[in-house]
Amino acid sequence: MLDLATVADGRTTAEALAETVALAQHADELGLLRFWVAEHHNMETVASTNPPVLIAHLAASTRRIRVGSGGVMLPNHAPLIVAEQFALLEALHPGRIDLGIGRAPGSDLQTARALRRTTDLTAEDFPRDLLDVMGLLGDQRTEDGLWRSFRATPNPTGTPQVVLLGSSDYSAQLAGLLGLPFGFAHHFDMGGTLDAVGIYRRTFRPSHLLERPYTIVTASVLAAPDDETAQWRGGPAQLRKYGMRTGRLLPLLTPEDAARHPEMGAANAMPSTRIIGTPEQVLDGLASLAAATQADELMLHTSTHALDDRRWSLESIATAWPGVGRREPVVSTRR
Repeated sequence: MLDLATVADGRTTAEALAETVALAQHADELGLLRFWVAEHHNMETVASTNPPVLIAHLAASTRRIRVGSGGVMLPNHAPLIVAEQFALLEALHPGRIDLGIGRAPGSDLQTARALRRTTDLTAEDFPRDLLDVMGLLGDQRTEDGLWRSFRATPNPTGTPQVVLLGSSDYSAQLAGLLGLPFGFAHHFDMGGTLDAVGIYRRTFRPSHLLERPYTIVTASVLAAPDDETAQWRGGPAQLRKYGMRTGRLLPLLTPEDAARHPEMGAANAMPSTRIIGTPEQVLDGLASLAAATQADELMLHTSTHALDDRRWSLESIATAWPGVGRREPVVSTRR
């Protein structure tokens, strides 16, 4: 599951974070493999501003589920900082930490500059920074790098699982060339999912981490007892997505307020890849997505105003989906 710790209308940051913890604990009880949180900055509606801090709390609040970033936006941070944070998390919670890495800043340029304290931010730096993070965590792919002079921790015994994330062909190709797991943001609703996973598989080169491609596809989902209730509960998220597509960050309203919003009709008419309806309909949609993408994992992102609605949706899907609870690791996390 992927969560953004969204601050719903009328709620506080503390309440949003408490709901994320409760959702992670529920996912753990249900036997899901991973629970990831995303990085966003300077946004009134998103409390997930610092994934490593939140991951530490989530891992300490759960028992078995892997916890990670979906993702850390590497252009915002020095590679040594990212490696230190996640090496420390791995030492605290061995075998349970994922480092999902993204190439976009996840914010506007002004915010990105404030985070990195430099105006020299270019996409061309990303492959080098990625290799530095990997090298500092023990996966050294080139002759030279930061690991020659620095250590993420003094005496590590394991490393977090690194997954390259993306919503474009660029990250798909890079993940393939490096032999890393690849996570595609299908929930962004930007298209190109099949093209990206196809490029990843065609460019994949086996590495000491993976012998074959491994794909994670994230989908927006919402299950409810009946289709009408699902559409009602999903209205606020659809309206918020419509706002993003029209250049505005709308609040996550209650279903009642969303239904009364003057743009709700336009939002409902907007094409979307979200999978919404009864549990049976959602399971059918997820099965079709898994078949089309040949995904090894599906990651669910559910956006609603009420925590109980998210919990109901998650439980109805997880208890019916084959294989939930196996918790099989993908790659070794030992050095």
